[in-house]
Amino acid sequence: MFYGLSKFLKQLLPKQLFYRGLLIVALPIIILQITISIVFFDSLWIKTNIGMTRALVGEIKTFIDSYNKNGADKIFVENTFEEHLDIDVVYFQNKKFSNFMNEKWYSPIDRSLRRELKSKNLEYWFDTSKFKNTVNLKIKNESDYFEFFIPRERLTSTSVRIFALWITLPAILIVAIAIIFLKNQTRPIKKLAEASKKFGRGENISEFIPSGASEIRQAGYEFEKMRKRILRHLNQRSEMLSGISHDLRTPLTRMKLQLALINDKNLVDRFSSDIDEMEKMLNEYLQFSSEINKEQNENFEFNELIEKIISKFNNNIIEFNKSENLFFVGRKLSIQRCLTNLIENSSKFSNKIEINIQKLKSNILIFIDDNGPGIPIHERENVFKPFYKIDKSRSEKSSSVGLGLSISSDIIRSHGGKIELGDSKLGGLKVIISLPF
Repeated sequence: MFYGLSKFLKQLLPKQLFYRGLLIVALPIIILQITISIVFFDSLWIKTNIGMTRALVGEIKTFIDSYNKNGADKIFVENTFEEHLDIDVVYFQNKKFSNFMNEKWYSPIDRSLRRELKSKNLEYWFDTSKFKNTVNLKIKNESDYFEFFIPRERLTSTSVRIFALWITLPAILIVAIAIIFLKNQTRPIKKLAEASKKFGRGENISEFIPSGASEIRQAGYEFEKMRKRILRHLNQRSEMLSGISHDLRTPLTRMKLQLALINDKNLVDRFSSDIDEMEKMLNEYLQFSSEINKEQNENFEFNELIEKIISKFNNNIIEFNKSENLFFVGRKLSIQRCLTNLIENSSKFSNKIEINIQKLKSNILIFIDDNGPGIPIHERENVFKPFYKIDKSRSEKSSSVGLGLSISSDIIRSHGGKIELGDSKLGGLKVIISLPF
């Protein structure tokens, strides 16, 4: 029960830190203001109004009793009442009195006046809303009735408006100041999140300068240290592998020269094939390593890039369903190489390829379907491993060294995306690429 309630409350709460912080600041202020308002209206304003109304009704009762007293000077009583109590009185003789009225139960003034008039056993009619600053009250007097025009300030305290103003303005001022401070505190967190997002997508970012509170600065410093360590590690790995790949060319060249001196043609052909395959692996990796280290991010349009890639192949077997203009910031040549590898693989083993591109809220999806033999489910993770080949005979037919899908996966992941394999609607393999933007 409590778990369900807690889950429901979590769904109602805001997700962003700024709005959560604002809620933490504003909620106590709102609760305090409501509490003060309730105490004020109950203990001060309503009780003050009740006292003022009771005094007024007492005065009216006194006036009626004095007016009806035998031998009383009615004109003197009426003039004295109007002069000293600031209440206008009109006396109607032989006029029909109706006490039918629309009772406003939501009005504190009406409730107080009704209660006090009933306590004095008076037959009444009143209207507190007809005039802005005056209350109209009629009191039956035997077959006649009195009509009183009473100033509204005799029934209610006007300080409620001033109180409402003073209780509202400070609350608004405090919340406004809180919004400014919270904006300043959450801005460094957004900058850190944006820098992390760009770095995760493989974009080159300048040195991150932490700002904000000490805890946020500490997180920023640790992020910058981590970023530099990762870049240093990646550069060292690339330089080491590039150096190894480059150094291996020398013994391969010597082996080629030594093969030229061997007279056994079968042995030469067999060794030459292995040496050519090794050299192809080295060249492919060196090309990939040099591109990824030198290339800078740029803004490009995906439809144009895919059309440019397709133009290099047999367009009769490739169908491309364009989408709206999709601009993406990334390493254009690397993305081009990745898509070229994938389309080339499909074109080697199929005669029909369909490419679809779709834009979601925060991702670009690219689907490459073919009607080839596909890849078994248990092999779909292995094909992304470097130099892995499913079928030796098929690899020889395609002149593959087993780096195409590995390089493609590395390119997509370096942009913060992912690449997956599935079953195509055409009966072959389906490649799904997801890139965040």
